[in-house]
Amino acid sequence: MILLRFSRTRRRRLGVAAAAGGMLAALLAAGPAAAIPDPGDSPAPSKEVSRSDQAEAREAIENGEIPGQDEIVHSDNIRHVANVPKDALPGTNSDLAFQGRYAYAGNYDGFRIFDISDPKSPKTVAQVLCPGSQNDISVSGNLLFLSTDSSRSDSSCNSTTQPATEKSSWEGMKVFDISDKRNPRYVAAVETACGSHTHTLVPERRNVYIYVSSYSPNAAYPDCQPPHDGISVIKVPRHAPHKAAVVGFPVLFPGEGPDGGGNPGAPTNPGVSKTTGCHDITVLPSEDLAAGACMGDGILFSIKDPERPKVIDRVQDNVNFAFWHSATFNQRANKVVFTDELGGGSGATCNAAIGPNRGADGIYDLVGKGDKRKLVFRSYFKIPRHQADTENCVAHNGSLIPVRGKDLMVQAWYQGGVSVWDFTDSSKPKEIAYFERGPLTTDRIVTGGSWSAYYYNGYIYSNDIAKGLDVLKIDDRRTDPARWVHLHELNVQTQPDYFD
Repeated sequence: MILLRFSRTRRRRLGVAAAAGGMLAALLAAGPAAAIPDPGDSPAPSKEVSRSDQAEAREAIENGEIPGQDEIVHSDNIRHVANVPKDALPGTNSDLAFQGRYAYAGNYDGFRIFDISDPKSPKTVAQVLCPGSQNDISVSGNLLFLSTDSSRSDSSCNSTTQPATEKSSWEGMKVFDISDKRNPRYVAAVETACGSHTHTLVPERRNVYIYVSSYSPNAAYPDCQPPHDGISVIKVPRHAPHKAAVVGFPVLFPGEGPDGGGNPGAPTNPGVSKTTGCHDITVLPSEDLAAGACMGDGILFSIKDPERPKVIDRVQDNVNFAFWHSATFNQRANKVVFTDELGGGSGATCNAAIGPNRGADGIYDLVGKGDKRKLVFRSYFKIPRHQADTENCVAHNGSLIPVRGKDLMVQAWYQGGVSVWDFTDSSKPKEIAYFERGPLTTDRIVTGGSWSAYYYNGYIYSNDIAKGLDVLKIDDRRTDPARWVHLHELNVQTQPDYFD
């Protein structure tokens, strides 16, 4: 570690616990959700579940309705080809990025670099200790970027947790030089308002722009004051990354008063998160477009001028969406998939009581041209396999599988596993493959499962919060053409033009 100063058929679960209706009400009344854990540097604590839920989970396993604890199951068209457990970094595994023969895996304690030249046998190249949730990660050229969204005593990799009420606390972006993959070098830190929960790169030849998403301001936080209805824009000169600096804070939800102009949340919209910033942004540089998942709002904006993004359209779903979490364009840029992270990633929402429309994906068509384009809702997608009430499960991070003329996506669902689905028909999405493990426990909810599942150069890579890096191979005539598409670099939130 670098220190810086059996396959089987899965049957649909039919049982519904008596307390499930109460759990739904609790999830919808819980207020703003956040990717686990926020704030802080530790995973969400385990939560007891009712005795009836415990008994139902055990009965479902005995009856073969769900897999046993840690048992791996998958559809016939997916193979599990590798797993690399956690090693020197024991924290929560988070996002992934790719470059050539390397995969970069975020972890709340730092990040790990894998050599994936042989996807069936990934090798650890480096493990860098640099604590600070949630260590969202991306790469561009010789630079690696890491988000810090917890208050730290300073910007160093030796920092300790410190209250956000302390003016001296630090949160923001860290920049590393990865010219030498075995010895990444920390070169810059940029503090941003309310830290950096996630970030998105807009790369140019000479500079890399970073859109920093953060939220949940508080009048008691000196560096995170309300309203906070925008994003921080950082400019990083490639040949002088130490000069990285914030160059703007475009307000995406202008409005009068201390609460700004985003979704007001409860009590106006019960069960919906109040918009106080964005959770995640995906850019499509080839089309000068971006889609923002911003707590209570979904937005579409132009990035023709990367320092001054312009909002084109804005939508809300105050019936079924609790927390707009992430976004994915299709290849033709005429659809956007938004995810709803109901329960903040720590709730059991993949059951019959919650139903198919909450904690799901929302599929929107893009209608019109240029700056007059509108987001038009078409349907929801949620995995059709019910999970135990001891499994945290909800829509999370995924990527396109590049096949011409088709809209295919692989996606993480925490303990719901990895799903491959088809949304070519926006109104009739369907799952075509899956991989998952049985519950981590049958007596409580323990945070685990796939945080991110992405397709890269012929394989699916999943960063499992508790179990480490999984590598999957899908063999299906619908996805086979993607094998011919090879990328040199992939940051999923900076979507490439796969066929350029």
